[in-house]
Amino acid sequence: MVVAFLSLAVTIPLQAHIGPPFPILEHKQVGRFIISLWTHPDLGTGTFFVIVDPAPGTTLPNDLKARVAVQPETGRLPERSYDMWRDPVRDQVQFDNNVVEFDQQEYWRVRLILESSAGGGEILSRVEPTPTGLGKWDLALYTLPFAFIAYMWHRGISRRKKQMRKRAEARKAAEVATLAAPGSPRQGN
Repeated sequence: MVVAFLSLAVTIPLQAHIGPPFPILEHKQVGRFIISLWTHPDLGTGTFFVIVDPAPGTTLPNDLKARVAVQPETGRLPERSYDMWRDPVRDQVQFDNNVVEFDQQEYWRVRLILESSAGGGEILSRVEPTPTGLGKWDLALYTLPFAFIAYMWHRGISRRKKQMRKRAEARKAAEVATLAAPGSPRQGN
């Protein structure tokens, strides 16, 4: 039961993201739209959110589509484009994507592309993906249960040896007391 609990406790943080998403662009005009681009750029798979509002005096078209494209600033990989889906949230238009792939911790160019029958636009930004969890501290954190088990094992063995030593000393003392007692068969009378 303890092993099952520990295995569940270790896997739960691996699936979670540490910290909230953060904005990389806020209230920027892109064509006839005002956008805010938020991200949670984890190594492996990152997440992007786009909140779209109409520019003053305009309305949002129903066929509005959004894509996010990423590429390392070094140019070592070609740009990859990811479609975003419209999230049915109340009181705003939001697009999401949680499958953007980042393979290394370096700066990446981010290009947001908006398309509709009424026009579109694009805007650039940059982001640095971060390791999920605590980064370099993960190893120390995940070794703590094993270090605790090793400590408890060492403590148990030490106590067992101490008890065995006390028993051996008690037996020896009892033997000496028996030999030294008057009328003892081994006393030499």
